[in-house]
Amino acid sequence: MSGGTNKTFAVAITGASGAIYAVRTLRALLADGHHVHLVMSKYGRYVLHEEQDWSSDESLLDFLRRVGGDEVDHGTLEEHSVNDLTRSISSGSALCDGMVVVPCSAKTLSAIAHGTSSNLIERTADVTLKERRPLVLVVRETPMNLIHLRNMVTVAEAGASVLPAMPAFYQKPTSFEDLGDFIAGRALGLLGLDHELFTRWTGPRD
Repeated sequence: MSGGTNKTFAVAITGASGAIYAVRTLRALLADGHHVHLVMSKYGRYVLHEEQDWSSDESLLDFLRRVGGDEVDHGTLEEHSVNDLTRSISSGSALCDGMVVVPCSAKTLSAIAHGTSSNLIERTADVTLKERRPLVLVVRETPMNLIHLRNMVTVAEAGASVLPAMPAFYQKPTSFEDLGDFIAGRALGLLGLDHELFTRWTGPRD
């Protein structure tokens, strides 16, 4: 990881398949010593339970320790209710270095594209755009219809980075975690952070 100045980021988990990408992103940000504002939608929580075996009787931080070890204690995790629009990250005056929505459902993509700001995830994304901070949307939907595609164009024109949850295979992944690392690493890169989550392409092997 970068080992540089600690920063503050917002991470949102919404109700699309791909919870492994969220877990790897959170682990990487915390291991590098950053402060993370976490917001989960109702179905984001559900998918995390279903796909990552997060038990309802443990905190998310305890879960991250269980799957990633004590390295997550290098940073700090602050969780907010998706319905609480009074949180600091809902204001542009709050210090925040960027946001990643991982995974980003088609519903959340649509809300961000249309600026509805009906919950803390949508409002924080709207603030991130208006303040010209990095906003990374790890969109997870397939196949995509024309509405999805137009919404991606809209958010891209507004300044967001659309990162489809499509891992590469040139690094020869051998586990689901390797696939998660690739997407998490690309998200961190778009937030302006260095990382060592996957081997970068350097050209053909001899």
